[in-house]
Amino acid sequence: MQFVSRLARVFLVAGCVFLTASAFAAGPNVNDDAFPGLADNAGELQRLHSLVIAVNGETVFSRAFRGPGLDEPANIKSLSKTVLSAVVGMAIGRSVFAGPEQPVSELLDVPAGASDRIGEVTIGHLLSMQAGLQRTSGRYYGEWVNSSNWVDYALSRRFVAEPGGEMLYSTGSYHLLSAALTKRTGRSTLAVTRDWLGDPLGIDVRPWLTDPQGIYFGGNDMRLSPMALLTIGELYRNGGVHAGEQVLSPQWIKLSWTERGTSRYTDDAYGFGWFITELGGHRAYYGRGYGGQMLYVFPELKMTVVMTSDPQPPASPSFMQKQHAVLEAWVLPAVRQRQ
Repeated sequence: MQFVSRLARVFLVAGCVFLTASAFAAGPNVNDDAFPGLADNAGELQRLHSLVIAVNGETVFSRAFRGPGLDEPANIKSLSKTVLSAVVGMAIGRSVFAGPEQPVSELLDVPAGASDRIGEVTIGHLLSMQAGLQRTSGRYYGEWVNSSNWVDYALSRRFVAEPGGEMLYSTGSYHLLSAALTKRTGRSTLAVTRDWLGDPLGIDVRPWLTDPQGIYFGGNDMRLSPMALLTIGELYRNGGVHAGEQVLSPQWIKLSWTERGTSRYTDDAYGFGWFITELGGHRAYYGRGYGGQMLYVFPELKMTVVMTSDPQPPASPSFMQKQHAVLEAWVLPAVRQRQ
């Protein structure tokens, strides 16, 4: 019998009946003996706000330990890059963009101070953060977001690596993608994301931060609920299909999950908006955001996991390793045992 069949049972919580559902409706906390020790150990991570697990399309664990509820929007920080990557894939599918090899110089007005080499930078380089331009993240972030024009600033960075070479984590690359979406469609990135992703999936996409020119922040500060993130993860796990409709191209998912660069901080590979690693002996694809915003997909186990956390600084880089450890100790063994 499949894992989810054993978990599909009626829970009586506060006098109300709750059934696990593939529609991912957030209800009372799900925590039965299939995951002994998980709630206690996950709850000890003081930054952790929520944990949701779906196996084979069924929500088998959901808990809001603190912070916003499971259906309430949370700042997902740089996990926004994973979401925006999906929207870029949809733009290519709609011929808004020609493809990953299209130069960014065909999509945006290049400022006079930019390098002549900017024509070598493609959509794919921005997605994999291999543009070769000096970063706008880390110690460069403050100066960038305090500039009068975020797009011109990002395009005018000097080249410190070859396009398509070293991965240089830079939120500016994703902001350029947001600007290109806005320029090519004549609509805001918010409107496009709602139309192409939010409405088909039945998820709420709230407004988020914009730059001085009114362009929605590409790659940071999107606001989505844990259950919305679960739905996005399941979209990828199911080859781009949601409720019987092909929402995202399976070819785009394959491209997104193809190893390209390598993170200098974790040594994990990176594709188009997704990190790629091994956890507990299983291939895992994950998006992450500052402070512990995580979306994992384990295709082999037919499992999707969401964690949201306190987005406010300070946050130790080691917190993500603690989140990985919770999965390896309390989730993966339980799922393997029942499959």
